[in-house]
Amino acid sequence: MSHNDGATGNSRQLCTFILGDYLFGVDVIKVQEVIRYQGMTAVPLASSVIRGLINLRGQIVTAVDMRIRLGLGERPTEALPMNVVVRTPEGAVSLLVDEIGDVLEVDEAAFERGPETMTPTFRELVRGVYKLEKRLLLLLDTDRAVNLPGGGARAKCEAA
Repeated sequence: MSHNDGATGNSRQLCTFILGDYLFGVDVIKVQEVIRYQGMTAVPLASSVIRGLINLRGQIVTAVDMRIRLGLGERPTEALPMNVVVRTPEGAVSLLVDEIGDVLEVDEAAFERGPETMTPTFRELVRGVYKLEKRLLLLLDTDRAVNLPGGGARAKCEAA
């Protein structure tokens, strides 16, 4: 997919969230919903990136811990994650994030390739960046983020 998905004219709307010190965004058309922390059922033998399964009104959704996926370390135990539920070709997947941000409209002219200083994992999962007034907004590739080594998030749960 090109980075123009979700773009309208020369701008696009991104649902933003925070992980550690980083501001991420995903195309609003990829987001099914944003919800508070939900209790999860652990998945035996699943990758450490898979935090569990969430029952979302009868739909079983895999929860991927984006801190672990991006190599940012464990979330403090007292901090409960938020869920950004995204649509993928394999179905809905929840991205567990630290904090939910706003929906921002960004100018396509502000889009740039990611800095060379990003870690290999960031370079794999971040399509590029938008320069905002006070910080960078990292555009997350949701399909790659949920496509864990050895299979997608849903495949990892079904195999376990």
